[in-house]
Amino acid sequence: MIGSGFGKMNTTSSDSTTSSLNRLEERIHPRLAVEAEFARLGHTYRHGPLHRFLDHKVQRPVLIAGLSLLGLYGRGKRNALQPIVRTIRMDFKDLPAAFDGFRLMHLSDFHIDGVDGLAESLAAVLRETPCDLCVFTGDYRYDDRGPCEEVFPRTKRVIASVQSRHGIYGILGNHDPGEVALRLQKLGVTMLVNDSADIRQDGESIWLAGLDDNFDYGCHNLPLAMEGVPADGFKILLAHAPELFKEADELGIQLNLSGHTHAGQLRLPVVGALRQNARCPKEFAWGAWKYGNLQGHTSAGVGCSTLPIRFCCPPEVVILELHRA
Repeated sequence: MIGSGFGKMNTTSSDSTTSSLNRLEERIHPRLAVEAEFARLGHTYRHGPLHRFLDHKVQRPVLIAGLSLLGLYGRGKRNALQPIVRTIRMDFKDLPAAFDGFRLMHLSDFHIDGVDGLAESLAAVLRETPCDLCVFTGDYRYDDRGPCEEVFPRTKRVIASVQSRHGIYGILGNHDPGEVALRLQKLGVTMLVNDSADIRQDGESIWLAGLDDNFDYGCHNLPLAMEGVPADGFKILLAHAPELFKEADELGIQLNLSGHTHAGQLRLPVVGALRQNARCPKEFAWGAWKYGNLQGHTSAGVGCSTLPIRFCCPPEVVILELHRA
């Protein structure tokens, strides 16, 4: 299991870790080049200086003031510290027999440095929720620029609490600089940046293909991530935003896991999310969904963005139980 085992490694393990880091550095090079261009321009592909000013200096203060006057801001912050566990059964006709009943934990959108106490609340839930495999689908930092140092001690606490037989695999989101991938790899998360890995059990395998951010940085490369993955293998795609469903279905991928949307973060009864924040059908923006032969799950996430509050949309730890149809 993944736990607090950051002890001394043997020579073989150390060599393997060095090799994995070297491969990750190679795969992440295009992302670092885009980050350098963003720094030169002073904005991202979607957000210029005016958007950032309005978001940080106008929108956020106005929302906080309004919710505080209504007596809702404190309640929203308390809601953000109460993660729940959802269990969803998913049936596949081509799932290898060795993986029938496999428990896959899906965690996304930590924004872990944005809400004090979230790492501790989440860790308490994770210690009591064993799984066979855990995947992170991006967004570890609260803001999309600035320092990251507060991310790592809090994320380390979360990682140490995950009870996973086959470890943890992760991808980057649109809030994460490339350095996050390198640091998380050293903390025990196998980071997939346009790369793949096979999970083996009782002589059979399933495959993970993990993409770089497909929402803001645009550094995702699905063909590169699928190199070496057998066409007839059982394939799980990790993509930060749930927008590549057509491409995934065309490639014969069986399961697509995403986050990014926060399920709206603030939801109203009957109406649902006030904001979708993804270029996909509404039903793909939260929960389990299907497209052609592809099944998917979009997580509501465990953290918060813009404001550290949630309403009618608790942070969630999702267990996907995979079964042979």
